[in-house]
Amino acid sequence: MPSTRFLGPTLVVAATLVLAAPTLVAAPAAATATDPPAFVAAVPNPVADGDAGEFVVVDVPRVAANWTLSDGETTVALPDDPAERPGTRFAVGDDPNATRRLAEAPVVGVDRLSLSNAGERLVLRRDGVAVATLDYRDAPEGERLVLGDDGRRWRPVGFEPREVRRHGTAAVRGFLLPDSPGVPVGTLRGAEDRLLLAGYTFTSDRVADALVAAAERGVKVRVLVDADPVGGRSAQGAAVLDELADAGIDVSVLGGPHARFEYHHPKYAVVDDRALVLSENWKPAGVGGRSSRGWGVVVDARSVANDLAGLFRSDAGGRDAVPWRRYRRGQTFEPGTPANGSYPSRIDPAATTGSVRVLTAPGNAEAAVVGVIDGADDRVDVIQPSVGRRDGPLLRATVRAAERGVRVRVLLSGAWYVAEENAALVDWLNGVAERRDLPLSARLAEPRGRYEKVHAKGVVADDVVVVGSLNWNANAVSDNREVAVAVRSDELATYFREAFAADWGQGTGRTAWILAAGALAALIVAVVVARKTIRFEERR
Repeated sequence: MPSTRFLGPTLVVAATLVLAAPTLVAAPAAATATDPPAFVAAVPNPVADGDAGEFVVVDVPRVAANWTLSDGETTVALPDDPAERPGTRFAVGDDPNATRRLAEAPVVGVDRLSLSNAGERLVLRRDGVAVATLDYRDAPEGERLVLGDDGRRWRPVGFEPREVRRHGTAAVRGFLLPDSPGVPVGTLRGAEDRLLLAGYTFTSDRVADALVAAAERGVKVRVLVDADPVGGRSAQGAAVLDELADAGIDVSVLGGPHARFEYHHPKYAVVDDRALVLSENWKPAGVGGRSSRGWGVVVDARSVANDLAGLFRSDAGGRDAVPWRRYRRGQTFEPGTPANGSYPSRIDPAATTGSVRVLTAPGNAEAAVVGVIDGADDRVDVIQPSVGRRDGPLLRATVRAAERGVRVRVLLSGAWYVAEENAALVDWLNGVAERRDLPLSARLAEPRGRYEKVHAKGVVADDVVVVGSLNWNANAVSDNREVAVAVRSDELATYFREAFAADWGQGTGRTAWILAAGALAALIVAVVVARKTIRFEERR
């Protein structure tokens, strides 16, 4: 999707960097083979006058030696005695106070350290012998070069990928939209102590009223949404955030030239000791039940709620999180066109129990979902608005499941703005299945009055259900903040699989008329866009 925001880390690497792989040289015999010296990270170009706070992170074994760090022109000495070093992994910088604000490792101050923004070759030596080297070029401002077993890349300073968080068995309530709009707003209305709401866009008066009422009851309410959603922010959206701020609610927007994420795209809320995770935005088209087919769960577990509360605090506590009042100064907003559809409630929510894992992107969500699909033995059902790449890890895992005999179904949106590309992917998947005799089939969803379009991002793989905001495209898994939960539960899997089957039964694998409809819709939309009367937020 086009965006005027700064290039995210993946694109920066692809477009502007030529990065040499770190070279590890065998250490002298006294160093342990299982714990070799290494460069871990570097921030050569912090957002500060004179690059104050620049640093490099090293991992040095607990051995006494003459350790030095050199850039070919200047050599600085590191503490020889392990007792004088704050562990094996630490940051090295010549402005310790400034470095501590940026580094997530203990800091060792040195007399002088100057990392060139244009490029550098750093050498770590033990007793004069090179044991590790690091080369980089064109360090992006405000980003950190991270090196690890999974590769190396530039990431915004302040972003730290999380591991998958595993929780025990919890009470879980699954629901669908537009069938059950009362579930998300009812969950918010039940807040007694804390209410943290994270989202991409926010235009719902009903949700705003629930948050204001909670704040008036003394509930601690905070809101974090994206600063610059695709298509911009509508006047309605700005008015809703104004209403929240006027009520004394802490409202922040996340973005800017040094944002940790390309988009803050999750849809979740922490309500006391419950976690609400869904695929839909906080708007009439989403949680309001006025448009989209969406999936959601309410998890009643303090550990899950605290986990997401910690994520919220981390995301809302960065320098790229700006108070709404400050962000909106001097800005004007275009009128919006909120959805006002009406759809039947055919599938009621279902309450059950299951073990829960919290997945986040960037960092772990893609690999975790691939693992869910790879672990299936019987059936995999996938519902997505669209799929970004045929050769992406998620779709490859889906085809791989069919190759080992798992029955696989992929249901994609037939909405006008993705009709052509989705129809082409449906044809391709069905063609692969036919040529290779695989138990794989794909369709475009046909709402037929039950909803307007597919916006759900879900997987049912045997007894595991994945629900959340994760789109199957490169930006979502690598650059956006996304949140999903994977719940292992036979009952919940049955619930969402039956919901999937109902939508699947109304879908179509025939794409010729979809292509024609998509072309006609594109022509109509081009005229409408020229008149600046349509918005594109629904694509998210």
